[in-house]
Amino acid sequence: MREQAGATRPILPLVFVTTLTSIMGNSLLAPLIPDILETFDRPDGSAGLLVAAASLPGIAMAPIIGLLADRFGRRPVLTPCLFVFGLAGVFVATAPTFEIMLIARFCLGLGAAGLVNLAIVLISDHFDGDERTRWIGANSGVLTVALAAFPVVSGAIASAFGWRWALAPLSLGVFSALFAWRTLPPGRPEVQVSLRDQLAGARIAFTDRTILTSVIAAAVSFAVIFGVFLAALPTHLDDEFGLDAWGRGIVFGLPAITSSIAAFNLGRIRRRVGASTVAIVSAAAWTGSFLLLGLAGSLVVLCVGALAYGIAEGALLPTLQDAAMSRAPADQRAAVMAGWTAMARAGQTTGPLVAGALLAGPGSGAALLSGAVGAAALVALFALRPFSDGATPTPTTDETTKKAAP
Repeated sequence: MREQAGATRPILPLVFVTTLTSIMGNSLLAPLIPDILETFDRPDGSAGLLVAAASLPGIAMAPIIGLLADRFGRRPVLTPCLFVFGLAGVFVATAPTFEIMLIARFCLGLGAAGLVNLAIVLISDHFDGDERTRWIGANSGVLTVALAAFPVVSGAIASAFGWRWALAPLSLGVFSALFAWRTLPPGRPEVQVSLRDQLAGARIAFTDRTILTSVIAAAVSFAVIFGVFLAALPTHLDDEFGLDAWGRGIVFGLPAITSSIAAFNLGRIRRRVGASTVAIVSAAAWTGSFLLLGLAGSLVVLCVGALAYGIAEGALLPTLQDAAMSRAPADQRAAVMAGWTAMARAGQTTGPLVAGALLAGPGSGAALLSGAVGAAALVALFALRPFSDGATPTPTTDETTKKAAP
């Protein structure tokens, strides 16, 4: 651990608050999608646009936010991100037309672009080695518990009061911003480098095989999660099983049960097997889960697939994040995680659009089966490009500059 325990205790609540805020945008929305489309008289294919609108800005903004956080510090970057998220959330919940909702979701995505990566960066700022793995896993566990609760809560609120009230918690991002401002210290990082050196260091970091594999896997993983699970499954549950918002929320909450178990035990698992093994097994389990989701003829079988999906997600995503952070140089940590998040956002954007096209064509079953194809591609990626467990991290920008000097 890099700092004394007393200095790190306030950081963990902020990490968890930031993570929980970041997932509200889609976890609250997912069970409401059919109701929102019905309100605005939009076809099923518009579900992809609704999900992708909040992911699109992250492709460009996540790297910028990472560079700013490395250059100016965490507080002056994280706080505005949370505030923009909360303010945009008010407009999402009150949007009078579908087009205005898409614009509001886009603005929500501007704020969300820096949240997931900065939460992981804060952990990496304060913890090393097994402790970092432990808290990244715990953060993922907190996230997945919330993923279980948020859809159930939003579905229940929507059933009682309508979908607009179910989206009202998005505004809590404003209070998260105040918490971040009070928790994080002011000031810039001790070591200052030029923007040119920052960009050069980030480029060097991304030549590392483990970081690059993790980044590619992030793009595919989030395309599958947001395109298949979040965009296609709500329509599938409505069309094939006739579930209302509350019922859809309960199904969406099931994976978080098994996902949280996997995430909270990730440190113990990683002490026994390497990151590459965890990644391959998780991706293989994901492949099987999407086959069950797409081919299930009964709701019970589909729920079994959802539980299997959760195990895979809970082990895979924190493993990808930890693999990248274990190799990132200290002064490029936010930039590397931002690049990771940018590729994840690219997946979040393209996945729902592909799913929307499949929903408008072959249907929701085909969209769900496409997730098995993406997961199988991950198995091949991890087999061909295994992670480097325990290797020496990429040198810092300062070290690289010294080595290059005559």
